[in-house]
Formats: sequence, structure tokens, C-alpha cells
Amino acid sequence: MASIEVGRVCVKTAGREAGEKCAIVEIIDENYVEVIGEAVKNRRCNIAHLEPTADSIDVSGDADSIKAALADL
Repeated sequence: MASIEVGRVCVKTAGREAGEKCAIVEIIDENYVEVIGEAVKNRRCNIAHLEPTADSIDVSGDADSIKAALADL
């Protein structure tokens, strides 16, 4: 799946954080990625529970800079 890449902005579709924006920080394996967001805890997430968007951000900074970049979208 080419749209799952580090820095891709996604919307969670399942769980208590459904509907919230998050960014992919790390690809763990073919089924799981690590995500972080303003209202999303920094944790691993199943790829099936994410809807990728066309947006992408730089995730090389710390967690606060990633959350600020997501807030600007």
C-alpha cells in the first residue's frame, strides 16, 4: 500500500479516537504503524483502522512540533 508512509496524515476510523487526525511516525510491520496526533495517543495502530489523506507532514521533530503541524491542517 503506497499511501502508508512516514509523515502521511490519516484519519482514525475505529476506536475511541475515531474521526481524529494523526500522522504516521514509524512503520512497524505490514499490519501496524505508530501514530501520533493532537487528540490521538502516541501508540501503534492497525493500518485497517486508518484512512490516509492526501496531506503529508515532516515528522523529524519532537512530538509537540508534530502536533502543532497537525493543528495547522
